[in-house]
Amino acid sequence: MSSVRVKICGITNIEDAMAVIDAGAEALGLVFYAASPRAVAMEQARAIAFAAGPFSVVTGLFVDADPEFVNAVLKHVPLQLLQFHGNETLTYCESFARPYMKAIRMRPELDVVAAIAEYPSASGILLDAYRPGVPGGTGETFDWARVPQQSVKPLVLAGGLTSANVAEAIRATRVYGVDVSGGVELAPGKKDHGKITSFINNARLATA
Repeated sequence: MSSVRVKICGITNIEDAMAVIDAGAEALGLVFYAASPRAVAMEQARAIAFAAGPFSVVTGLFVDADPEFVNAVLKHVPLQLLQFHGNETLTYCESFARPYMKAIRMRPELDVVAAIAEYPSASGILLDAYRPGVPGGTGETFDWARVPQQSVKPLVLAGGLTSANVAEAIRATRVYGVDVSGGVELAPGKKDHGKITSFINNARLATA
Protein backbone atom coordinates (compact mmCIF):
# COMPACT_ATOMS: atom_id res chain seq x y z
CA MET A 1 0.00 0.00 0.00
CA SER A 2 1.48 3.35 -1.05
CA SER A 3 1.79 6.25 1.37
CA VAL A 4 -1.51 8.01 1.97
CA ARG A 5 -1.89 11.65 0.95
CA VAL A 6 -3.14 14.25 3.42
CA LYS A 7 -5.19 17.39 2.89
CA ILE A 8 -5.89 19.86 5.70
CA CYS A 9 -8.99 21.93 4.96
CA GLY A 10 -10.47 25.12 6.36
CA ILE A 11 -7.26 27.17 6.35
CA THR A 12 -7.93 30.83 7.13
CA ASN A 13 -4.48 32.33 7.74
CA ILE A 14 -0.89 32.10 6.55
CA GLU A 15 0.46 30.86 9.89
CA ASP A 16 -1.77 27.78 9.78
CA ALA A 17 -1.01 27.24 6.09
CA MET A 18 2.72 27.15 6.77
CA ALA A 19 2.21 24.75 9.69
CA VAL A 20 0.29 22.43 7.38
CA ILE A 21 3.00 22.54 4.73
CA ASP A 22 5.85 22.17 7.20
CA ALA A 23 4.16 19.13 8.73
CA GLY A 24 4.14 17.46 5.31
CA ALA A 25 0.58 17.66 4.01
CA GLU A 26 0.25 17.47 0.24
CA ALA A 27 -2.72 19.82 0.04
CA LEU A 28 -4.53 22.55 1.93
CA GLY A 29 -8.10 23.72 1.50
CA LEU A 30 -9.64 27.18 1.34
CA VAL A 31 -13.40 27.36 1.92
CA PHE A 32 -15.38 29.66 -0.40
CA TYR A 33 -18.76 29.02 1.20
CA ALA A 34 -20.16 31.92 3.18
CA ALA A 35 -22.23 29.76 5.54
CA SER A 36 -19.13 27.99 6.83
CA PRO A 37 -17.33 29.22 9.97
CA ARG A 38 -14.14 28.48 8.03
CA ALA A 39 -14.99 30.68 5.04
CA VAL A 40 -12.07 32.80 3.87
CA ALA A 41 -12.13 36.23 2.25
CA MET A 42 -10.77 36.59 -1.26
CA GLU A 43 -7.74 38.71 -0.35
CA GLN A 44 -6.73 36.41 2.49
CA ALA A 45 -7.17 33.38 0.25
CA ARG A 46 -4.91 34.99 -2.33
CA ALA A 47 -2.25 35.68 0.29
CA ILE A 48 -2.39 32.11 1.60
CA ALA A 49 -2.21 30.63 -1.89
CA PHE A 50 0.87 32.64 -2.82
CA ALA A 51 2.55 31.80 0.50
CA ALA A 52 1.99 28.07 0.04
CA GLY A 53 4.85 27.57 -2.39
CA PRO A 54 5.08 25.64 -5.66
CA PHE A 55 4.69 22.06 -4.40
CA SER A 56 1.50 22.39 -2.34
CA VAL A 57 -1.92 21.73 -3.87
CA VAL A 58 -4.02 24.75 -2.97
CA THR A 59 -7.65 23.64 -3.14
CA GLY A 60 -10.78 25.79 -3.31
CA LEU A 61 -13.94 24.34 -1.78
CA PHE A 62 -17.31 25.45 -3.19
CA VAL A 63 -20.91 24.47 -2.47
CA ASP A 64 -23.36 24.95 -5.35
CA ALA A 65 -21.68 28.26 -6.12
CA ASP A 66 -22.71 30.60 -8.91
CA PRO A 67 -20.30 29.99 -11.81
CA GLU A 68 -19.52 33.70 -11.92
CA PHE A 69 -18.32 33.54 -8.33
CA VAL A 70 -16.09 30.53 -9.01
CA ASN A 71 -14.58 32.26 -12.03
CA ALA A 72 -13.99 35.42 -10.00
CA VAL A 73 -12.11 33.37 -7.41
CA LEU A 74 -10.06 31.67 -10.11
CA LYS A 75 -9.04 35.03 -11.55
CA HIS A 76 -7.87 36.26 -8.16
CA VAL A 77 -6.61 33.17 -6.30
CA PRO A 78 -4.16 30.65 -7.82
CA LEU A 79 -5.97 27.38 -7.11
CA GLN A 80 -4.59 24.05 -8.35
CA LEU A 81 -7.71 22.02 -7.53
CA LEU A 82 -11.43 22.70 -7.19
CA GLN A 83 -13.49 20.76 -4.64
CA PHE A 84 -17.25 20.67 -5.09
CA HIS A 85 -19.35 19.79 -2.04
CA GLY A 86 -22.90 20.40 -3.24
CA ASN A 87 -25.18 18.96 -5.91
CA GLU A 88 -23.00 20.05 -8.80
CA THR A 89 -23.50 18.20 -12.09
CA LEU A 90 -20.74 16.75 -14.22
CA THR A 91 -21.23 19.54 -16.75
CA TYR A 92 -20.88 22.16 -14.04
CA CYS A 93 -17.73 20.58 -12.60
CA GLU A 94 -16.09 20.38 -16.02
CA SER A 95 -17.02 23.93 -17.03
CA PHE A 96 -14.08 25.57 -15.24
CA ALA A 97 -11.43 23.56 -17.13
CA ARG A 98 -9.55 22.80 -13.90
CA PRO A 99 -8.80 19.57 -12.08
CA TYR A 100 -11.59 18.93 -9.60
CA MET A 101 -12.55 16.61 -6.78
CA LYS A 102 -16.23 15.83 -6.22
CA ALA A 103 -17.48 15.25 -2.70
CA ILE A 104 -20.11 12.58 -2.19
CA ARG A 105 -22.06 12.56 1.06
CA MET A 106 -22.66 9.01 2.22
CA ARG A 107 -26.44 8.92 2.51
CA PRO A 108 -27.69 5.57 3.88
CA GLU A 109 -29.40 4.60 0.61
CA LEU A 110 -26.58 5.78 -1.68
CA ASP A 111 -25.14 3.45 -4.33
CA VAL A 112 -21.55 4.60 -3.85
CA VAL A 113 -20.09 2.97 -6.95
CA ALA A 114 -22.81 4.44 -9.16
CA ALA A 115 -22.32 7.89 -7.61
CA ILE A 116 -18.60 7.78 -8.31
CA ALA A 117 -19.25 6.75 -11.92
CA GLU A 118 -21.27 9.94 -12.49
CA TYR A 119 -18.03 11.98 -12.47
CA PRO A 120 -15.65 10.23 -14.90
CA SER A 121 -13.51 13.36 -15.36
CA ALA A 122 -12.91 13.95 -11.63
CA SER A 123 -9.33 13.84 -10.40
CA GLY A 124 -10.65 12.16 -7.28
CA ILE A 125 -13.76 11.51 -5.22
CA LEU A 126 -14.12 12.59 -1.59
CA LEU A 127 -16.40 10.48 0.58
CA ASP A 128 -17.85 12.43 3.50
CA ALA A 129 -20.32 11.82 6.30
CA TYR A 130 -23.95 12.71 5.65
CA ARG A 131 -26.06 14.99 7.78
CA PRO A 132 -29.21 16.52 6.24
CA GLY A 133 -28.69 20.15 5.31
CA VAL A 134 -24.97 20.18 6.13
CA PRO A 135 -22.62 19.98 3.10
CA GLY A 136 -19.53 19.03 5.12
CA GLY A 137 -17.57 19.65 8.26
CA THR A 138 -19.96 17.61 10.39
CA GLY A 139 -17.27 16.14 12.61
CA GLU A 140 -18.99 12.77 12.21
CA THR A 141 -17.69 9.52 10.77
CA PHE A 142 -19.62 7.03 8.65
CA ASP A 143 -19.37 3.27 8.21
CA TRP A 144 -15.97 2.81 6.57
CA ALA A 145 -17.05 -0.61 5.32
CA ARG A 146 -19.08 1.28 2.68
CA VAL A 147 -15.90 2.59 1.01
CA PRO A 148 -15.35 0.59 -2.20
CA GLN A 149 -12.20 -1.52 -2.05
CA GLN A 150 -11.79 -1.08 -5.80
CA SER A 151 -12.49 2.24 -7.49
CA VAL A 152 -11.93 3.75 -10.91
CA LYS A 153 -11.02 7.01 -9.14
CA PRO A 154 -8.69 7.87 -6.28
CA LEU A 155 -10.79 8.03 -3.11
CA VAL A 156 -10.30 10.55 -0.32
CA LEU A 157 -11.83 9.84 3.07
CA ALA A 158 -13.32 12.63 5.20
CA GLY A 159 -15.72 12.94 8.10
CA GLY A 160 -14.83 12.89 11.77
CA LEU A 161 -11.16 12.05 11.32
CA THR A 162 -8.69 12.81 14.11
CA SER A 163 -5.17 11.74 15.02
CA ALA A 164 -6.78 9.04 17.20
CA ASN A 165 -8.69 7.28 14.40
CA VAL A 166 -6.96 8.19 11.13
CA ALA A 167 -4.63 5.18 11.09
CA GLU A 168 -7.53 2.80 11.72
CA ALA A 169 -9.54 4.53 9.00
CA ILE A 170 -6.75 4.20 6.45
CA ARG A 171 -6.15 0.54 7.23
CA ALA A 172 -9.88 -0.17 6.96
CA THR A 173 -10.42 1.62 3.66
CA ARG A 174 -7.02 1.69 1.89
CA VAL A 175 -7.92 5.07 0.43
CA TYR A 176 -5.70 7.31 -1.68
CA GLY A 177 -5.96 10.18 0.78
CA VAL A 178 -7.57 11.65 3.88
CA ASP A 179 -9.06 15.10 4.43
CA VAL A 180 -9.48 16.75 7.84
CA SER A 181 -10.63 20.11 9.13
CA GLY A 182 -12.34 20.15 12.53
CA GLY A 183 -10.27 17.25 13.84
CA VAL A 184 -7.13 19.42 13.94
CA GLU A 185 -8.61 22.65 15.26
CA LEU A 186 -8.54 24.76 18.39
CA ALA A 187 -11.71 26.47 17.12
CA PRO A 188 -13.43 26.66 13.71
CA GLY A 189 -10.91 28.22 11.33
CA LYS A 190 -8.01 28.14 13.79
CA LYS A 191 -5.75 25.10 13.60
CA ASP A 192 -3.90 23.33 16.38
CA HIS A 193 -0.39 22.85 15.00
CA GLY A 194 0.35 19.96 17.33
CA LYS A 195 -2.79 18.14 16.20
CA ILE A 196 -1.81 18.69 12.56
CA THR A 197 1.58 17.07 13.12
CA SER A 198 0.09 14.15 15.06
CA PHE A 199 -2.58 13.59 12.42
CA ILE A 200 -0.10 13.50 9.56
CA ASN A 201 2.38 11.31 11.45
CA ASN A 202 -0.34 8.79 12.35
CA ALA A 203 -1.60 8.76 8.76
CA ARG A 204 1.89 8.00 7.48
CA LEU A 205 2.40 5.24 10.05
CA ALA A 206 -0.73 3.48 8.79
CA THR A 207 0.96 2.76 5.46
CA ALA A 208 4.57 2.51 6.63
